[in-house]
Formats: sequence, structure tokens, C-alpha cells
Amino acid sequence: MKISDLLKKDTMILNLSSSSKEEVLDELIVKLDEAGRLNDRTKYKEAILTREQQSTTGLGEGIAIPHAKTAAVKTPAIAFGRSTSGIDFEALDGQPSHLFFMIAASEGANNEHLATLSKLSTFLMDENFRKNLLEAESLEDIIATIDNKEAEEEKIEHEEENASVSEDSEKFLLGVTGCPTGIAHTYMAADALKKEAQERGYKIKVETNGSGGVKGKLTAEDIERADGIIVAADTKVDMDRFDGKRIVIAPVADGVRKPGLLIDRALSGEEPAYRGSGNQSDNADTNANKNSVGASIYKHLMNGVSNMLPFVIGGGILIALSFVFETVFGKDNFIRELLMTIGSENAFALFIPVLAAFIAMSIADRPGFAPGLIAGYMAFNNDAGFLGGLIAGFLAGYIALLVRRLLSQMPQALEGLRTILFTPILNILITGSIMFFLVAPLASINLGLQNWLGNLGTGNMVILGIVLGAMMAIDMGGPINKAAYTFGIAMLDAGNLGPQAAVMAAGMVPPLGIAIATTFWKHKFTKQQRESGRTNYILGASFITEGAIPFAAADPVRVISASVIGAAVAGGLTGLFQIALPAPHGGIFTMFLVNGSSFSYIGLYALAILIGSVITGVIYGIIKKPIS
Repeated sequence: MKISDLLKKDTMILNLSSSSKEEVLDELIVKLDEAGRLNDRTKYKEAILTREQQSTTGLGEGIAIPHAKTAAVKTPAIAFGRSTSGIDFEALDGQPSHLFFMIAASEGANNEHLATLSKLSTFLMDENFRKNLLEAESLEDIIATIDNKEAEEEKIEHEEENASVSEDSEKFLLGVTGCPTGIAHTYMAADALKKEAQERGYKIKVETNGSGGVKGKLTAEDIERADGIIVAADTKVDMDRFDGKRIVIAPVADGVRKPGLLIDRALSGEEPAYRGSGNQSDNADTNANKNSVGASIYKHLMNGVSNMLPFVIGGGILIALSFVFETVFGKDNFIRELLMTIGSENAFALFIPVLAAFIAMSIADRPGFAPGLIAGYMAFNNDAGFLGGLIAGFLAGYIALLVRRLLSQMPQALEGLRTILFTPILNILITGSIMFFLVAPLASINLGLQNWLGNLGTGNMVILGIVLGAMMAIDMGGPINKAAYTFGIAMLDAGNLGPQAAVMAAGMVPPLGIAIATTFWKHKFTKQQRESGRTNYILGASFITEGAIPFAAADPVRVISASVIGAAVAGGLTGLFQIALPAPHGGIFTMFLVNGSSFSYIGLYALAILIGSVITGVIYGIIKKPIS
């Protein structure tokens, strides 16, 4: 399949009218939708924005490749846009982007489609190819440039397949690349590494972990023979096979932007030897990009929280619904008992062990999972609460790393027993023993925190609500936002329903405020922004704070300032009104559960959200600059 089979004239814009990142995305999405390539424009945009949150697709050198693989795509396609003046797309090199290729991959796209979509990303690494695209005078010239490049590359590949490479080449390198979507960055990093190695006269083999599966899988012979190994990936890859080898671990963006630096490091002989059962994070901290202890701890914590959330959200809403049935039909009814059994006695009983298990697994991979789960279960059974689960997870993970290092010097003859016998026994025994002595003081701290929050007066609850509200709006789904949400969940588990009410109210304010601003100050927003603003009514009402991110990215100071003020007011008002919310998520769809489904409190809660949203909308609408 050729690239021109996916890139047609009806999905191309020779001269973009956009002047910002958000406008470019909207313009290309509209083009795909008008050409009939999408099932759902809104859901496709959500998938594109989710990918942008992971890392920018502005790759530098004037290129941007926004992409997503989602069921919202009807037919795999590519949209092309060009801006001769350049647009700020938050590129890795800080320079404006001129060439935009939006890749739309359907959820069921076959390997042939994915390979074709990925091939385009490698072509864009060629400076002459980019120059020809920039100088093309018509859509026909664009397509011809791509067809010529494709034919040229096929000829080169054919020549390489038939060329013999000496086994005693000066250097033999291995690479592994992978990105979360597996469409663009995976193959661009692979191509950059290959090109750099070939220019230096080295032989290289690169394994790609893309949407179409693993390609060019490294063999045991390859690994044994390699002079240097580079893993440039933002997704999980098989690391066990590299045990004892010196490898460079880096983000996939470094593979695209810094292939020479990675090759130099791989051949320096100074990288630490990789040890363990697939634990990437143990060695990743040696990279300049990941050397922050705080960033490492946050990554492990978020791995635990993300895997815990289905238990919290599903179980919490079922518990909340059980209260409704209790209020309407009395305590002795089957549905109330069924919902409470599923939600409280099972789902909520598991979320602390699951939190601990996945924190430990993030630190030490599979060897950390079992001790983390057991330590988390010990914390739950002894009322050590959310704090106990956090400590159990980090304890189990780092104990697993310690045990692995202690056992690394075992004789080769006992290698099999090390994995299946000694490692799990020592991990569980040591972690469990420490938790045995920790659970009592942790339970006391947890109980003290519950009592302190339970005894807070109205004034203190207002202050707490203001702080939590501001935190929810500062980075809209980032670390500070997640810290506030995690605190709300912890208090929900402890039986204090006030903080989570403040968290949810505040989290709804930024998108709702932006929706209000785009409705009443239309002259200050483009057509695409007004359409996105209308979508934010739904996102905000559903407690999806991230709906405000595209606006914050385009105008951070004004959007964040307005959002923080409005969210802080909403959070403070929930404390003033003494709102209690038993549900961890759901937005307006769980609002009827407030304070035992009391109509007066439901009205006050809605009022707090409305006031905060209006404040954000009015401030943003006033301080927003008009369209130039």
C-alpha cells in the first residue's frame, strides 16, 4: 500500500489559515471529517489531545505529526496541512512547525495500513524531502513528491536486502524503539538511529514496538554479539533478555532528536549493567531526562493510582447508589445489600492492595507485584488506610530491587531456583515482616488524620476547600491536580466526604468556565474555539477537567489564572455549605447523592459549581485578547 492511498486531495490543505496549535488540530480534524474519514469528530479530537498530553508531536525541523488510533476513525487516512509562516506547535526544538501530517488510524487498522502510516514518519527525517514539500506549488506536487520519495526508498531497501554485510563490521549496535501510540515516534526513532549508525560506518539492527506488533525482533545471538544496545522507548518492552548487558535507556524522543548522543553512550562502556526481571525504571534513572527522585516517585505513584481508579470509581458509585436505595426503601432491601456487597465489601476492599501492588510493580516489575499486593492487603486489614497502602507499595518495590541485587551473585546452576523460589519467598517475607511492625503506627496516624478532618470547623473546611480547588485547576490533570484528587479519594475511604466534594466541584469549573467565556464573548474566539467551548459544557459537567487543556496550552497565563480563582471559590463554597459527596467521580450525574440526597444540599452544591464557573468565565472573557 502506498502513502498516496491514504493521503488524498480531499484531506489536504496547501495553506493553513490557523495561527495556533489548537487551531491547526481543529482545521485538520474538520478536513478529515468533511472527507468522510471519521465516525465521530469529537471522540477523535479527544484521542488526539490525549496523545498530545503524553508528549508533543511537534518533532522539530518544522514537522508535526499529531496522530491517534481510535474507533472514532472510519477509514485510515492522513491529513496534510502546510503553513509557510510557521505555527508554534510546542516542538521539541522550540521552532515553529510548517508541515503537518495528521495520522488517523482506525482501531481495527491492519498491519499494512499501520506500516504505510508509519513509513511517512521516516520519510520526514530527510531534509530534501521536507524542502520539496515546502516548495511544492500545488496539491498534485505534494503527492508527486511523496510518490517519488516512496519509490526511491523502495529501491534503497531492495539494494540493502541484496547486499551482504560483513559479520566482522567495526561495530554492531542494537536498538529498541516504542511509543504509546506506536505509529510515528516508534519508526522515526528507528530511522534516526539507523541513519546515524550508517553514516558512522556501523551496522545496526533496530526492533520496533509499534501498533502492528514487534518488528525486527532481536535474537539472543544479536544481543550476545552487540557492542552497544539502545532502548529508546516510552512504552513497556521486554527487558529480561538484556540482563547483564550494558544498555542505554532513553525516551523515544531522544531516539528521534539525539541518535548520535545515544550511540556515543552505548559505545562508551560506561553505562550500568542492566539487572533484573524486566525492571526498566531501576536503570532509567541514570538518564538525564529521568534523574529526578521526585519525578521517579511520582511516576510510580501514578502507576498505582491509575490502576486503582477503576476500583475506586466503580465501587464508590455503587456504594453511593446503595445509600439512595437505603433512603428510598429502607435499610433491609436486596438491591441496597447487593450494591453494598459489590462496592464496599469487594471493590473498595481491593483498591488499597491494588494501589500498593502496582506501585511496587512500577518500581521492580513482576517481582514487586506479589509482595506489594500482600503488604497492601495487610495495610487494609489493619486499618492503615491509604497512607499504609502507599508505604506498602514503595516498601515492596524497593525491597524487591534489594533482593534482586543480593541474589545476583548466585551461582549460574541455581539461576532457575532464584526466580521461582528464592526471590518471591524473600520479597514476601521481608516486606511482610516490616509491614507487620508498621501497620499499628500507620493505623494510628490514619485514625488521627480522620479524627482531625472530622473535627474541622466550617472555617477550616473552607480553607481546605479553597486549597484543594486551586490545586485542581493549576495543571488540569497534571501532578498537582492528581495529588488533590488522590487526597480526596483517601479521605473518601476514611469516611470524610467533604474534601472529595470540593475536589469534584473545582475540577468541573475550568471547562465550564471556558464554555461560558466562548458563549458570551464570541468575538474573542475563532469558530473552532467556539465549537470546542460548546464541547466543554459536556466535559465540565462530566468532571473531565482536561477539556480545558487546549485553551490553557494556547493562552496559559489567562486561562490558568481565571480557572484557579473560580475553582478555589467553588471548593471553598462546598466547605462553607458543608457538602458531603460519597461518589469519587461522575460530575453532575452523581450530584443527587450529595448529603444523603438532600434537595437543599444538592441545590447548594450546584450553586457552588455555578458560581465558580461563572467567575472563571467572566474573568477569562474580560482578560482574553480579541482575535487579531
